[in-house]
Amino acid sequence: MHKVQILPSLLSANFANLEHDIRLVEKAGIEMLHLDIMDGHFVPNITIGPVVIESIRKMTKLKLQSHLMIENADQYIDAFVRAGSDTIIIHYEAFEDTIPTLEAMRKKGISVGIALKPKTEVSQITDILNVLDMVLIMSVEPGFGGQSFIPESIKKIKELALLLKKYNRQIPIGVDGGINGTTIKSVVDAGAHHLIAGNAVFKGDIVENIKNLKHVVNL
Repeated sequence: MHKVQILPSLLSANFANLEHDIRLVEKAGIEMLHLDIMDGHFVPNITIGPVVIESIRKMTKLKLQSHLMIENADQYIDAFVRAGSDTIIIHYEAFEDTIPTLEAMRKKGISVGIALKPKTEVSQITDILNVLDMVLIMSVEPGFGGQSFIPESIKKIKELALLLKKYNRQIPIGVDGGINGTTIKSVVDAGAHHLIAGNAVFKGDIVENIKNLKHVVNL
């Protein structure tokens, strides 16, 4: 059974003082950070790249989960590995064939994951389950933080949990988008493990916010 944990999404942190916010999430007992990488093509926004991740890697020992919402992600895997990513997640929708990229990623000694947009069915990834270390369900349309949780995501999480059980794949399910004190329990009850939260962590008292989120799901 995989551990349920909260992954703060740095997209919502104070980029003028990232180290300050990272120290606070460390204080709150967080083990992994979620890093949103956007290129302005695959999604309509631009965020950070390997240079920023390299700086983050130098300031913390927390595990770094890099979520690549970019085109031609296969061309940049080496750069994100060198920068210090422990997990790299690519989007199913960004490739005609994800298997070569996923297999190449595994050879680099990192954990690999696939992300699914809200309209992508979980059945689409049946043939790649054996090369995955985790699956990320997008519960909002990727591209911007602060969006509302899509209620249909609960059904999708349950479907994925059943699919993984059917094929005997004991890997964590992540959920990204609209995770807060109201939605977090329902996604855990549905079978999610990695709970990616942005505004719910970084808007206000970071340590208290994380404490409250943990309390809701008995962490």
